[in-house]
Amino acid sequence: MKGLRGVIGRVRGWRRGWHERSKLQRIDLYTRVTLCAMVWLFLLTWGFLPLGTIFGRGSWALAIGATLLTVNVAQSLLSTFNVRPAFDHYRGAAPFPRRRLRLPAVLLVVLSGLLIALMAGNGLDDRALPVMAMDVPIAFGIPYALLVPARKFLLHAAAYIAAFVGLLAAFGGTGTPLLATALTMALGLLLVIISVRPSGWSLSVMWQAEEARDMQARLAVAEERLRFGRDMHDVLGRNLSVIALKSELAVELAQRGNPAAVDQMVEVQRIARASQQEVRDVVRGYREADLPTELMGARGVLQAAGISVTAEGADGPAGIGAPAAVQAALGWVVREAATNVLRHGDPRHCSIRLARTRDAVVLEVENDGAGAADPLGGGGDGGGSGLAGLRERLGALGGSLTAGPVGDDPDLFRVTATVPLTAPGPGGRTDSDPGRRTASAGGERATGDERAALGERTASGERAAPSAPPASPSPDPSALPEER
Repeated sequence: MKGLRGVIGRVRGWRRGWHERSKLQRIDLYTRVTLCAMVWLFLLTWGFLPLGTIFGRGSWALAIGATLLTVNVAQSLLSTFNVRPAFDHYRGAAPFPRRRLRLPAVLLVVLSGLLIALMAGNGLDDRALPVMAMDVPIAFGIPYALLVPARKFLLHAAAYIAAFVGLLAAFGGTGTPLLATALTMALGLLLVIISVRPSGWSLSVMWQAEEARDMQARLAVAEERLRFGRDMHDVLGRNLSVIALKSELAVELAQRGNPAAVDQMVEVQRIARASQQEVRDVVRGYREADLPTELMGARGVLQAAGISVTAEGADGPAGIGAPAAVQAALGWVVREAATNVLRHGDPRHCSIRLARTRDAVVLEVENDGAGAADPLGGGGDGGGSGLAGLRERLGALGGSLTAGPVGDDPDLFRVTATVPLTAPGPGGRTDSDPGRRTASAGGERATGDERAALGERTASGERAAPSAPPASPSPDPSALPEER
């Protein structure tokens, strides 16, 4: 019973490991395993079955046949171990150590010699010789076809066939068996080159495309950083220069006892506040997510990953009539859900549904690949930091977020975001709160009065007394822009 459980556990582990691989890694593994399986398939058919004709031809024939089979198994094992590094060498990932070809080359010579000795002593049927001769170079040829150019491989194959057939003729081989041996060996090595080289080329192209996509993503990130840096420089560069100059001027005036230093510091304070607000505007625009753009981007990214996408909505994102804050929050949901689909699942299809009820907007993102891995990336509902952040973002708008399997199907996973159309703002007040508008308007009037007073004082050249400056160097915290 324990043994059966162990086998089941290993099978589940293999299945889990298979699902944890990316699609390209699966193709790579499938190709390598297929080539390794070819070696053992040819060994069991072309290399083993014809040995049945040696029975009844003497003990020496049995001894040579058993030795030939043993050496052939050892050659197949070496070929299995050499396929992976040969693929890495072909696509330029890592060089293949040439010393690993020495033993397979020696075993190829031994196999050829044993087969010729078996045939020369009449220990093998003439009809079995071409089949066994076809199998002898297969195990060596599969990794070797990836290590040398195709033309060089074909030249070496022709030289090997000529040497093998020449030795057979020297030890008594004649007529049809000799010709059939040459043709079958050529056919076997041709099968190797047309099977192995295209497989290696295909994998190399796919890995290069994957590396190009990674590089494109890194370049996009670097470009966005440069754009953000340019925006910050454009916003702050001039203002910081003015602040530095006016601060130096205020220091000089203060050292001379000139009351105009206060005016300069008031101006510095005004520019600093304006710069602070401009920085917040830049960051706010950088952080906001546009729902139509995010929907379009999610569809493009998922389709590029081989996932079919359907997007459903009565009037589209532009027609749901929701406030900008609601659409921005739903854009973040689309972005995070698409990221989780790519990172934690292996779906074939993903559907995005957007609908508006009487008092709320509902967004659903559903995919059928949750069984391969934890779709939350955190080991349970709400375990992922991305979904936790979305819950906080939607909670600030009075919305909610649910994520989990759908029904009894473990592979079907759905993320549902619901945001009311009358979403409350910070502090629980809605955007239409009169108190908020009044406070905002009062702040604007105060700012305008302050700037008017500064303008009048500057125009008339009036000097304020040091004991009663026009504006306090330490302003009331309530008058500062709201921190986020």
